[in-house]
Amino acid sequence: MKNKPQKNTKKGRCGWLFLAIVLLIYGVTALFDSELTLKAMTSFIHLLDKVLPVLLIVFILIFIVNLLLEPALVKKYLGSRSGIMGWLTAIVGGVLSTGPIYPWYALLKDLREKGMKTSLAAVFLYSRAIKLPLLPMLVHYFGITYTMVLVIYLIVFSIISGLVIEQIDNVHTKMDKP
Repeated sequence: MKNKPQKNTKKGRCGWLFLAIVLLIYGVTALFDSELTLKAMTSFIHLLDKVLPVLLIVFILIFIVNLLLEPALVKKYLGSRSGIMGWLTAIVGGVLSTGPIYPWYALLKDLREKGMKTSLAAVFLYSRAIKLPLLPMLVHYFGITYTMVLVIYLIVFSIISGLVIEQIDNVHTKMDKP
């Protein structure tokens, strides 16, 4: 029976420490310039208003992933032996994902822990540059040829970035082995 490594408790404290520092900075700023603090808080509220819906969707997806997806299934479709289907899944997932990018990091972390290849996470993130709602406007202003070339380039470069990340990950894995 193997002993599980214990989690680092300092990692949990860092978030609270960061929050305390930010609140302290806001407090000190409020003492000197209350108008600036009010503008910063208003900006934060507007940002939160934009991020919360996407964050909620991502948390729901994480819940569903944890509930339905077994590590074996993730490894099958997004793991080291997923082949072309893994790459296509990452590309399509990246294209279909919406909203700010940082909430998606949590889902990708969860998928990585279940066996997703690092290269496919990179492909997912790069493929997010293709914005489906903006494609009609892109066609209107630049034409179908330009739009198709741009989309193809973005897909090709997402694959190239995934391959580069895969090589870096392989080197890193070899360095970690004794």
